[in-house]
Amino acid sequence: MASVKLTKVKKVYDNNVVAVHDFDLDIKDKEFIVFVGPSGCGKSTTLRMIAGLEDISDGTVEIDGEVVNDLQPKDRNIAMVFQNYALYPHMTVFDNIAFSLRLQKMPEDQIYEKVTAAAEVLGITDYLLRKPRALSGGQRQRVAIGRAMVRNSKVFLMDEPLSNLDAKLRNQMRAEIILLRQKLNTTFIYVTHDQTEAMTLGDRIVIMKDGYIQQVGTPAEVFEMPKNLFVAEFIGAPKMNVMRTQLKREGEGYVVTPFGVKLAVDGGKSQELAAKHAPTGEVLLGVRPEHITLAREGQPGAIPCTVEVNEMMGSELHLHVVTEDGTRLIVRVPTIDLEPDQRHGLQRDSRLYITFRGKVMHFFDPESQENLLN
Repeated sequence: MASVKLTKVKKVYDNNVVAVHDFDLDIKDKEFIVFVGPSGCGKSTTLRMIAGLEDISDGTVEIDGEVVNDLQPKDRNIAMVFQNYALYPHMTVFDNIAFSLRLQKMPEDQIYEKVTAAAEVLGITDYLLRKPRALSGGQRQRVAIGRAMVRNSKVFLMDEPLSNLDAKLRNQMRAEIILLRQKLNTTFIYVTHDQTEAMTLGDRIVIMKDGYIQQVGTPAEVFEMPKNLFVAEFIGAPKMNVMRTQLKREGEGYVVTPFGVKLAVDGGKSQELAAKHAPTGEVLLGVRPEHITLAREGQPGAIPCTVEVNEMMGSELHLHVVTEDGTRLIVRVPTIDLEPDQRHGLQRDSRLYITFRGKVMHFFDPESQENLLN
């Protein structure tokens, strides 16, 4: 068992700056939890409090039902992988991985067995006699993970382990961490500012801002039903388009009128709005770039706009467009759906029409910025 429970955990520094506010979270055994948010949101501080590297100002941290607030990091049976690898430069890869085992005075034959087994899993067997300076960034990170693996810890803590790697290597290491999780079958708590890492790695995601939890949920839950506007814009790339519009009742349903164009809200969402007694009037309407489609002039619901920037991303185009009232939106267009002559009509300063359907709309209160359907 390797459950972790945080109850009303708070971190206040000497200058009365509150870094983490009343953090409550239950992490189940063998769950992969990701803390994600912008720099300074408190995610790494929370991880360090779990590890015992930061004192807890208030609240409790439990591992397997035992309160560990006063336990030293070495007594918590956790393993931590840092952003900067934290390898000993004068030691070989083998000795770096074996370091904690030698502190435990484990017999050398057992150390050899554990280190070589970890190296094989991580694909670094050929580097065991090298020093860290002779390794690439990705290889060094594998060594840091190997050092954590051999400890047979209850909980793995990883603090932005991929942030120093280039984009191609980050993608490769993400896949390796998924495979590693399957092999180790233990509890992972992972910190990142990269929402792509959060969405691809986590069983559940904890989204933080200014020391507060904004939402906890599966990747699908936070993407499809963001609790508030911050979560909606943080999750998804490019970020969600947001526009002010009017929400009105019409017959049994609702309509919105962005840029003076009337669009019907999907029947299911209309029922949800009615059940929540959603007020009519001004709302913030959110639509993800991938849910906006190209339309034809004169088509019902078509919104005229002008292309400002065309970004070729390989399998898709990211069109930055400006509506007639000056609102900027981003549209993702799969290139496989386009004929060669259509692409020419999507260049800078080209005029085009876009639209979106009622079932992809998100509605937020303009004052509280909370999702009206929560």
